[in-house]
Amino acid sequence: MEIKVTSLSGKSPGKVSLDETVFGLEPRQDILQRMVRYQLLKRQAGTHAVKNRADIAGSMRKFVRQKGSGGARHSTRKVNIFRSGGRAFGPTPRSHAIALPKKVRQLALKHALSAKAKSGDLVVLDKAEVKEAKTSALRAALTKAELSNALIIDGAEVDNNFALAARNIPLVDVLPIQGINVYDILRRSKLVLTRAALEALEARFA
Repeated sequence: MEIKVTSLSGKSPGKVSLDETVFGLEPRQDILQRMVRYQLLKRQAGTHAVKNRADIAGSMRKFVRQKGSGGARHSTRKVNIFRSGGRAFGPTPRSHAIALPKKVRQLALKHALSAKAKSGDLVVLDKAEVKEAKTSALRAALTKAELSNALIIDGAEVDNNFALAARNIPLVDVLPIQGINVYDILRRSKLVLTRAALEALEARFA
């Protein structure tokens, strides 16, 4: 599979060949869904908590006698049926993460890349570099290249000027190759890979 290489100047430096085992798979929605769910659950903080009756400050004394009061039988004011009492069965701090085999995670990334390639939303960029960290100039170049809603993946290191210029552009994310993930790929319309990112991906799945 060959794809045309583009540049921010609008010129095409040539073509590159894509690995069919990475970019030529038939996308499976179930694998992508499992991976997105895995990512979203894993990033949840899980710090939600409430006060149960053991956490409420107050006396443990039985405030009304068991018999003869004409009312219900109660023990302490800290139970959940009273105002300012503890909450029953409330959330406690825990991890929401679920397990997903490493092979499935790797396969999900391949399917996400293949989905972008199949839909024509995969763009190979010669270099993600700019001379000056000017947001307006980069926005104009991306708009001209029809990349106003895109995830841009560079090599091991992202050009500092490019990262500074892109960080204030809405709907445009820039990540190094180490940060590539299924959720960010699917949440943007276009996936932009630089030559360096493409080489790193093919080496990763070799």
